[in-house]
Amino acid sequence: MSAIDAQDLIERYIGVWNEPDPEVRRKTVHEVWADDGLHILLPPQEMHERAVGLGFATAALEARGHDELHARVTRAYEEFVAPGTYVFRIQEAARQLRDVITFRWESFHTGEGQATGGGLEFLVVDEDGRIKVDYQFVD
Repeated sequence: MSAIDAQDLIERYIGVWNEPDPEVRRKTVHEVWADDGLHILLPPQEMHERAVGLGFATAALEARGHDELHARVTRAYEEFVAPGTYVFRIQEAARQLRDVITFRWESFHTGEGQATGGGLEFLVVDEDGRIKVDYQFVD
């Protein structure tokens, strides 16, 4: 495995969720995630309970590959960042152990001037330092 600058990776990762330019966002998705990269979201409790109530064994949500990842990031940008309501920020610096990087992030409400949510990110990276699997746990 090549040397990975974990902090740089998570800064680019958080940056893509805040990126207003769709082409820069797409390019960054390609740089940060492996070609078949997978983003798995453990949704907030309310959404999880609704999915389980509908008969789903698990309520994890997935996006795989650059097209789906770009759509996922774009949807989050359009819903939370574009209206000027939130920005996503790193809350806790990267920690790395071999091919795993973890960090905490927060959604900062610009109108209230405070963090109103966040979560834990658990990234598994490939030998090139790109994300193979991105486990997102929303608080």
